[in-house]
Amino acid sequence: MNNLTSSLTFAGQYSNMQKESTVSAEKKDFTKNWVSSSRFLFHVQIFTFTAFLLGSCYGLYSARYKGKPKVEVPESSQYTPKYK
Repeated sequence: MNNLTSSLTFAGQYSNMQKESTVSAEKKDFTKNWVSSSRFLFHVQIFTFTAFLLGSCYGLYSARYKGKPKVEVPESSQYTPKYK
């Protein structure tokens, strides 16, 4: 009798464990829970936008204007031109 009640108790606990694991698996499933999936997609969007922004800024920085080049200006086109 004692063995029968302990096996029934174990069977009841086992079925509860299966239900809990099924519920927690459904909770963790990306396709079943729209709250966690939308939160995940929001974070993916933020990460993607930040990566794109930083990449664009680095691209602009690496192709920046490096300074004033020394340009030969003819004397005839200066502010006070000198003619021959």
